[in-house]
Amino acid sequence: MAESDEFSLDAMFDWLERMPVPEGFKAEIVEGAVVMSPQRDNHWDIIAAIYDQLRTRYPRKRVKSDVRIDFPGRLNGFACDVVALREGAEKEKGLWQYQDIEFVAEVISRGTSRNDYGLKLKAYAVAEVPVYLIVDPYSGTWRRYTLPKDGKYHHYLTLDFGEPVDLTETVVGLTLDTAEFDRG
Repeated sequence: MAESDEFSLDAMFDWLERMPVPEGFKAEIVEGAVVMSPQRDNHWDIIAAIYDQLRTRYPRKRVKSDVRIDFPGRLNGFACDVVALREGAEKEKGLWQYQDIEFVAEVISRGTSRNDYGLKLKAYAVAEVPVYLIVDPYSGTWRRYTLPKDGKYHHYLTLDFGEPVDLTETVVGLTLDTAEFDRG
């Protein structure tokens, strides 16, 4: 089904903004489905740790969290956990553009992990986001995806918390410390 005026991302987000989303929940649209997930304390701590480390290279206005960005595919309006934007990135029609993303991190929530490892992984690869990091506090692991081409990532690495995320050979150009990431 093609995106119509009635079911556009803008219309869906307008409806979502009028809905009583419970405090402490994040809402986004993944392939036309509204997805709400709780923001747990540990979830936020990991997001904050990634944000703080990215700030050593990126100015504050180029690092975003839980801000709507539309991605390729049918009705994909994500509120990514952490995004780093390229220098010179500018909003169009009030939104940041996926073409300006250099890095995305998603911290797994139990109920949404299949999106992070499935639908979002594909959307980020199609969008050619250079680095996609999944942090999974339930397994105590992280997975780094790089080399997007032809709608998929051609390289990934999975390691345990405590092992650094080496991004020095990517556009990000730094290493993320995961020693303080907590499980659970």
